Amino acid sequence: MSRAFIGISGWRYAGWRGDFYPRGLRPADELAYAAERLDSVEINGSFYSLQRPTSWMRWRDAAADDFVFAVKGPRFVTHMKRLRDVEEALANFFASGVLALADKLGPIVWQTPADLPYDPDLVDGFLDLLPRTTAGARDLARRRHERMHGREYLEIDADRPLRHAFEPRHPSFDSVEFATAAAAREVAIVVADSAGTWPAIDRVTEGFVYARLHGDTELYASGYTPEAVDHWAEWVRTHLDAGRDAYVYFDNDARGHAPHDAVALRSRLQA
Repeated sequence: MSRAFIGISGWRYAGWRGDFYPRGLRPADELAYAAERLDSVEINGSFYSLQRPTSWMRWRDAAADDFVFAVKGPRFVTHMKRLRDVEEALANFFASGVLALADKLGPIVWQTPADLPYDPDLVDGFLDLLPRTTAGARDLARRRHERMHGREYLEIDADRPLRHAFEPRHPSFDSVEFATAAAAREVAIVVADSAGTWPAIDRVTEGFVYARLHGDTELYASGYTPEAVDHWAEWVRTHLDAGRDAYVYFDNDARGHAPHDAVALRSRLQA
């Protein structure tokens, strides 16, 4: 049965304390609080740096069994290396502890910069490197750099399929050619709602869909009106009815709207 995963991009924001998070709630308990009210969280700290295995295990244990974590792939791969010569960097990422999430590991999202246009050879080559199972990710992780030795995590509790989503920010990706390439590699294209800043590519290329909501009218800052929430609820229902899982993450965190909008969307879907 298809399922909706509604959540937020990140959860540790000082401005949410005393608003979404009750006053006096320990920062260490914020993830558990969010996980009680949402279906999923997108881990974005992994975009900025490799996290430690102990962190991944702590996050895993803070959420209920049916909770799912999406994971943002590292900017070292997407923005610094710009998808070139990244096999070792991917190995380091998968060795860093991602696999410790076990059955709570959801899609891994790869966001490319706005000044990186679609180059079929480059992008297709990158997508071909991505492991499709947790066993494949473990095998790739074993090729990590030696500096990872002693702080890696190379265990899996079962061999499960891995899901990948790709969020391009250059308009040249909005093409049949890229959509065909993504579909051939079982990669979902992220629908980015960004107040018109980046292309919103709404093309189904895999058996699940993934949306990142960066702000309805103002990037990262504006909230979503009831009408806008209704629109996204209908978008989710359409895909659920077609048998697809739907992942939706609110990234409009600057003024604290994200968790409230996520709760509102989740309530619409449960009504």
